[in-house]
Amino acid sequence: MINGKSWKYGDNVNTDEIIPARYLNTTDVKELASHCMEDIDPEFVNKAGEGDIIVAGDNFGCGSSREHAPISIKAFGISCVIAKSFARIFFRNAINIGLPIFESEEASSEISDGDEVEIDMNSSKITNLTTNKEFSFTPFAAEMKDIIQAGGLMGYIKANASK
Repeated sequence: MINGKSWKYGDNVNTDEIIPARYLNTTDVKELASHCMEDIDPEFVNKAGEGDIIVAGDNFGCGSSREHAPISIKAFGISCVIAKSFARIFFRNAINIGLPIFESEEASSEISDGDEVEIDMNSSKITNLTTNKEFSFTPFAAEMKDIIQAGGLMGYIKANASK
């Protein structure tokens, strides 16, 4: 189960808004995390916390293919992202680093900033604990779920190398 407070954003949140290009010269994940969402919400790192959830509209993570965007979100401590849809390269990069992302048009529309949200990956359910509304999301293929649970593609490969 994933539980957290939601932070709501609109459509077409791009990778430059998630992690501005001016910070791409570092590989320090703590440094990336300290600038997470900076260009769309300058106060994000001061108000959001470990385990919180980003909720967005259509095409979250559009723009350049930089994997720094999902890395900065995960390194900050965001537990997952819920959106109507994700840019395909962001979707793949998020899975590869073990950041859970959930596509649900209803949840994206119905969850408000500050709502407490719970996600059950096993039942493919999102519950808005603030309003007691329940939504479904597109379930992951078994291999993708295993990659997320292993903390990313590298963890999955290491865990399965001896099989």
